[in-house]
Order: sequence, then C-alpha cells, then structure tokens
Amino acid sequence: MERTSNLAENRPIVLYDGLCGLCDGVVQFLLRHDRKDVFRFAAQQSDFAQQILMRHGQGTNGADSIRVIENYGSPTEKILIKSEATLRIAERLGGIWKLALIAHIMPHWLRDACYDWIARNRYKIFGKRNACRIPTANDRHKFLG
Repeated sequence: MERTSNLAENRPIVLYDGLCGLCDGVVQFLLRHDRKDVFRFAAQQSDFAQQILMRHGQGTNGADSIRVIENYGSPTEKILIKSEATLRIAERLGGIWKLALIAHIMPHWLRDACYDWIARNRYKIFGKRNACRIPTANDRHKFLG
C-alpha cells in the first residue's frame, strides 16, 4: 500500500464504508473509470481513516457517509461529506461524469436528504459484507491504511 507520506501529489482520498456493498461498488466504479489516477482510498474502518475523522471531530463510529479528504496533511485539509463528496468525486473524475454537477442546482438540504435516504437503506438494498475487500495487486497502491 502507498505510504501516506507519499501523498505529496495531494490526491483526494475517498473514505468509504468497507462493509457496504454500495460503497464497494462505488470504489470499484472509480477504480475502473479513474484514468488519470486521481483518487486514493481508505475504508472508514481503517486506523488511517479513523485518525482523520478524529482530527476533524467526526467521531469514529459512523460510516454512514462517503467522505472526500482534500489537501491531506496540510493546514487546509478538509472533509467533504454526503452530496458534496459525491459531486466532488464526479468533478475530479472528469469527462461525462461532470454532468452530475447539474445537481448543484438542487438545494443542498434536498441533495443531502436524498443521500441520507440511500445511506439508511444501503445495507438492505446492496448488502453488507463481513470484511473489507482486499484490493488487487494492480490497485493496491491506491489504498491507504
């Protein structure tokens, strides 16, 4: 796995629920479509992710939202959650996926309400895993912690 000290390239880090089928599907989608090698990943259950969440006062027990960490390790490090995180992923993925940014015309509260409904039902709809998936040898460098 890539050392966290090698993040000088300042890639966004996607924190995801490693036990959620939907979240795993999102990560697999990003691995297939991230042709510019933009993203790095960490399961929210990992020590690496837990340290970031604690640093930002977001607790260590809730994996109910995908998060994007920007500017990791810098004084301007910040966490985007819920709809803001998903829209930033679409933006950074680029190409046709930027069309998702049209969702910015919706009020933030409405985007997050839709996100929350999916998050509450994700295990029922997409299943729950017993353990985080192990990345393939080709993708291992993209996973932290």
